[in-house]
Amino acid sequence: MVGSSAEWIYNVSGIDERRFAAEDETISDMAVSAAQDCLSASGVLASELGMLMVASGSSERRFPGPAASVAHRLGLDSVPALDLPMASAGSLFGMALASKLTETYGNILVVAAEKMSSVILRQPMNPSTCVLFGDGAGACLVSAKDGLAKVVDSALYSDGSFAEDLKLELERPLEMNGRTVILQASRKIPRAVVELLERNGRAAADVGYFLMHQANQNLIVRIAAALGVGAEKFYSNIRRYGNTSSASMLIAATEWSRQSGFPSGVPIVFATFGAGFHWGALLCVAT
Repeated sequence: MVGSSAEWIYNVSGIDERRFAAEDETISDMAVSAAQDCLSASGVLASELGMLMVASGSSERRFPGPAASVAHRLGLDSVPALDLPMASAGSLFGMALASKLTETYGNILVVAAEKMSSVILRQPMNPSTCVLFGDGAGACLVSAKDGLAKVVDSALYSDGSFAEDLKLELERPLEMNGRTVILQASRKIPRAVVELLERNGRAAADVGYFLMHQANQNLIVRIAAALGVGAEKFYSNIRRYGNTSSASMLIAATEWSRQSGFPSGVPIVFATFGAGFHWGALLCVAT
């Protein structure tokens, strides 16, 4: 559509394929599917949820956000449903916040859903950005009870001085200063991970797996190098799905978990970076 070759796209991003939602498929539709899939896998009923969080940076309207619709469709009655309108970083911020709220609210479902195709197809299309993004949704359950892994600690950060370098105005195409985004992400994510690990008496070499926002394969390789660990420790599925913004980390974590499982006692680091800029890392240990 924009004259970019498949070879060029792969070389700059590591992306071979993407998935686009159907034209009439909404963010809430995808979020509900991911939520139901997660609840089924965890053996928890929707009626046992104490809170729902939905992260999305591509919501179809100003308000209400998708959280209320998702809660209604899941049959939740008066359960608080929070919107996290954060591109790319929303799922990790949701997990970190949920881990602090389980004592009060019990089971908290964190869902991230994005329909980036509706954004990137807006005219005029930018060849360097519109080839990167796809659609998708993911979910995870955070509970005070035992699960696949225990959340140990998290570190969250924001820096509004870069707000103009990655933004989406109403009814406008996505605007991204790719050079600045990659540069800042490749600096800020390793620092966040190192700070988090040092605070908990660990080193990057101790981590068994890194589950990151799937923004760009070259960025993932850079971050691995900055941390001094092999890129094979970073699960990657960007080749198949592209950048699905806030959903990407949860989609990657779900696929990794189904393929490899959570090895008992192994430290796992989640990390993400997104518009705002917002970024952070979360440390957990498989139980």
